[in-house]
Amino acid sequence: MIIVTGASRGLGLEIAKAIVKNGGSVLGMARHEPKDPALLSDNFKFACCDVSDYEGLKQVANSLKKEKVLLEGIINAAGVASMNLAVLTPSHVVDRLIDVNLKGTIFSCQLFAPLLFRRKQGFIINFSTIAVSIGLKGESIYVASKAGIEGFSRAFAREAADFNVRVNCVAPGCIETNMTKQYLNSEEGREQLINSTPLKRIGAPEDVAKAV
Repeated sequence: MIIVTGASRGLGLEIAKAIVKNGGSVLGMARHEPKDPALLSDNFKFACCDVSDYEGLKQVANSLKKEKVLLEGIINAAGVASMNLAVLTPSHVVDRLIDVNLKGTIFSCQLFAPLLFRRKQGFIINFSTIAVSIGLKGESIYVASKAGIEGFSRAFAREAADFNVRVNCVAPGCIETNMTKQYLNSEEGREQLINSTPLKRIGAPEDVAKAV
C-alpha cells in the first residue's frame, strides 16, 4: 500500500489515480473524499484526515500498525497556497500555510515512516515548488513553508537512509489545478507563464504524476 495525502484533488488525486491504474494499492487521505470514478476500486481506501491534525494522523497510523499493513511508500502531496504580499498576509493564513504544508509533511513522516523503517525498504516523496528557487513575488509565506520542506527532506533523507528508505522532493513548476486557478485567470499572467516555460504550455497534474 502507498499513502497519498491530499488525494481528493489536484496533484494528489492524479497521483492516486495513476497508482491505482497501474495496479497499486492506495490509502488516500484528505479532508474530503474524492468523487473521481477512477478511484472506485478495491485498490483505493480513504481516510478522512487533515494532515495538520497530528492526533488524527496518529489514529490512522495506529490502525495501519494494528492491521499489519505492508506499507510501500508515502507521497505527501497535501498542500495549500495563498498569494499575497508578506506584510499583508493575515496571521491565520500564515498559520494555515505552515501547518498544512510544512508541519503536515513532517507529521506524516514522523508517524508513517516507522512502518517503512521496520521493513527496511520503501520511499517517501515530499512536495516543494519552483517558487522556492525563483523567489516568487507575492508568495513569500508559501515559499517559506515549501523551503522548509526542502530542508527537512534533505536532512530526513540521511536519517531514513539508515533504514534503506529513500526520501525525495519534487518541485513542480506552475501546474493547472484548483490551487493555481486564481493565478491563471489573468490572460496576461497566463501568457507570461507560458512564454517563460520551455514547452510553452502550463503543466498538467498528469505530468507530475508521471514524474512521481
